[in-house]
Amino acid sequence: MPSQTGQIAAPPDDTARPEPLLRVRGLCKYFPIHGKGLLQRVVGTVRAVDDVSFDLPPGEMLGLVGESGSGKTTLARTILRAIDPTAGEVWFRSNGRPVNLAALPPKRLKPLRTQMQMIFQDPFSSLNPRMTVGDIVGEPLVVHRLARGSELKRRVDDMLARVGLKPEHAGRYPHAFSGGQRQRIGIARALILEPSLVIADEPVSALDVSVQAQVINLLGELKEEFQLTCIFVAHDLSVVKHICDRVAVMYAGKIVEVAPSDELFDAPKHPYTRALISAVPYPDPDRPMQFALAGEIADPANLPPGCSFHPRCTECVKPCKATRPELIGLTQYRQIACHLYTQDRSV
Repeated sequence: MPSQTGQIAAPPDDTARPEPLLRVRGLCKYFPIHGKGLLQRVVGTVRAVDDVSFDLPPGEMLGLVGESGSGKTTLARTILRAIDPTAGEVWFRSNGRPVNLAALPPKRLKPLRTQMQMIFQDPFSSLNPRMTVGDIVGEPLVVHRLARGSELKRRVDDMLARVGLKPEHAGRYPHAFSGGQRQRIGIARALILEPSLVIADEPVSALDVSVQAQVINLLGELKEEFQLTCIFVAHDLSVVKHICDRVAVMYAGKIVEVAPSDELFDAPKHPYTRALISAVPYPDPDRPMQFALAGEIADPANLPPGCSFHPRCTECVKPCKATRPELIGLTQYRQIACHLYTQDRSV
């Protein structure tokens, strides 16, 4: 279960900062492992998301990075209640009042869907091939009974234009479009309700490199136009550096470092963060690769004692093997979970 100390992965309270749109506290998502046989008893647990906490101010784009299997997508889906959490709280500010999404029944959750939307990773499987583009983009308005008839068509055509498509594309089917165009359709569907919170789950990883920059620039422009608050899940750190205001680094279901984007890339603190950044390709053929992270990410069903990263860490100290580090504040806007930054390293 989540700990009660050192869990706030966000800047301390500051009267100059606006009230967070999203407050995540001690969020956990565990998946049971069932044994074989008739009874299929629970024999273990996968800790996909393990005691995650952070604040997200309005208008900020938070990058969520880490290796495959670190829990990024599970965290994103749990925040939106696409997956029910095992424990923890997700406080979302709706019409000026905080609401705990984690505790809401489905009937009370549905009206809030207009304020929270998701852009999916795969633009090929996330669009219904039997629906026209106009029907796909306009479906959220129909489901929530916000527009119909000529008003529905007007809003769909306007949104298609905003994402770089033409109104006449509304009558076509997804198979007639390229990957980049399909992702634009997915973005249009997510923004048609003008939500205050958008989670983009690796929105460019399935696209050709030649169109990734176009979609990234589009997201940046739409963020400013709609004043979006966004969680941007990604593998590509160069993309995160370009578009995100702040970055949270995840490892084995936990956040290990949070910092403003420029600070994180200029001076990464956590050994895992430094290893990730060293793997980013640099446009210099004479500069050797410096990536030195050995082994595989920790198994969330069988986490090592102490710090989950210590079997792969080249800077491991004695407490790392016995005690799990808590997320502590280094500065007003920077947090880290690492024994290298605690006072006592001899425990």
